[in-house]
Amino acid sequence: MGGAVSAGEDNDELIDNLKEAQYIRTELVEQAFRAIDRADYYLEEFKDNAYKDLAWKHGNIHLSAPCIYSEVMEALDLQPGLSFLNLGSGTGYLSSMVGLILGPFGVNHGVELHSDVIEYAKQKLDFFIKTSDSFDKFEFCEPSFVTGNCLEISPDCTQYDRVYCGAGVQKEHEDYMKNLLKVGGILVMPLEEKLTKITRTGPSAWETKKILAVSFAPLIQPNHTDSGKSRLVHLPPVAVRSLQDLARIAIQGTIKKIIHQETMSKNGNGLKNPPRFKRRRVRRRRMETIVFLDKEVFASRISNPSDDNNNCEETEDERREEEEMKPSELKPDPPVNFLREKRFTFQPHQGDTTRGLQEAEEPQ
Repeated sequence: MGGAVSAGEDNDELIDNLKEAQYIRTELVEQAFRAIDRADYYLEEFKDNAYKDLAWKHGNIHLSAPCIYSEVMEALDLQPGLSFLNLGSGTGYLSSMVGLILGPFGVNHGVELHSDVIEYAKQKLDFFIKTSDSFDKFEFCEPSFVTGNCLEISPDCTQYDRVYCGAGVQKEHEDYMKNLLKVGGILVMPLEEKLTKITRTGPSAWETKKILAVSFAPLIQPNHTDSGKSRLVHLPPVAVRSLQDLARIAIQGTIKKIIHQETMSKNGNGLKNPPRFKRRRVRRRRMETIVFLDKEVFASRISNPSDDNNNCEETEDERREEEEMKPSELKPDPPVNFLREKRFTFQPHQGDTTRGLQEAEEPQ
């Protein structure tokens, strides 16, 4: 699948192409796509193809085409604080983009059949958290991945606001998928060769919309044990946030506000140095006099003898002014990641079950 838009030279150009083709239509989705570089989820030897609108598969590792992920993200209608379940979570690329929108009070779970892909996804998630500036710019809902077949989810699991399945769903499993949704929730999945959006409007009421034609590999059927029993998949519990988590979220938000204010006061708009305006200089101009006498034309120039010297002096003054202004105009200060410099970590006090705050410096 894919090939709907032109390839990009980098991640931003790929997103520009997806916007132009109307696959990305909302600001939230655009921000999430720009924040995470698709190439970071490729193996090094295949990164040349990262910005093409094509699916990629290597062994058990798989990424859908960017146009498919765009339609999925738009159809899910994500909002901060929602719960999300990704069936066939793969590399974690989609789950991480979703986590940027859900924010710190969301729920972000993924189920993946292959344990080696789970390890790959955890490595990519760890790399994103440790190295990406986008992690500092967003309130991130970190995804949690579990290994298992998504058709064997424990029946006592919680229901979700948003569910996506990244493999073709057979018709006999449609109701199973629907029952994973809360009332008011949205399910997006490939069903009968169509990317389909299903909204649960009531306990037994649904609205279905076909989005576009797709071709996905079908879901792998459960492989029962010798005893004939299935291996139930138990999803992480949805627990109330601890006081420690709430304190951490509040502290991070406060730090970001302080850094934003400091950046604004230092650089004006926080993005670049404010422009400096040149003083406008008034230059003297020579006067030309033309006299018409009996069909003949006589031209003469009235000028001050000192004009030529003055013009040369003014030109030299302007040149000196421009040279003085060049360093500040053309060389803005390099960007500084203030949030990573002002990290806080929780450190336990000896003999106390409570935790204190201690400022942590970035390792040199």
